[in-house]
Amino acid sequence: MDSPLQLDSGELTADEILAELRDGRRILVSVELLGSSKEISLRYDGETYYCDTPTQLHKHSDEEGMRDCITEMGYASQSP
Repeated sequence: MDSPLQLDSGELTADEILAELRDGRRILVSVELLGSSKEISLRYDGETYYCDTPTQLHKHSDEEGMRDCITEMGYASQSP
């Protein structure tokens, strides 16, 4: 099993993050939340996309839902 890909928020575009998830990679994103650094876990099991935050587990049944989540939450950079 590959080690998780560790990123700072905004380091990759949504397309790049989704490509890594489709390839089976788990991604750990460091974000600033209420003045402290937190880690968000993103993963895909082949059926469901997961966004695990310190307070809630979000599940998305399709790629578009996951794209919206990571874009709205600021985990991805803007596409060039």
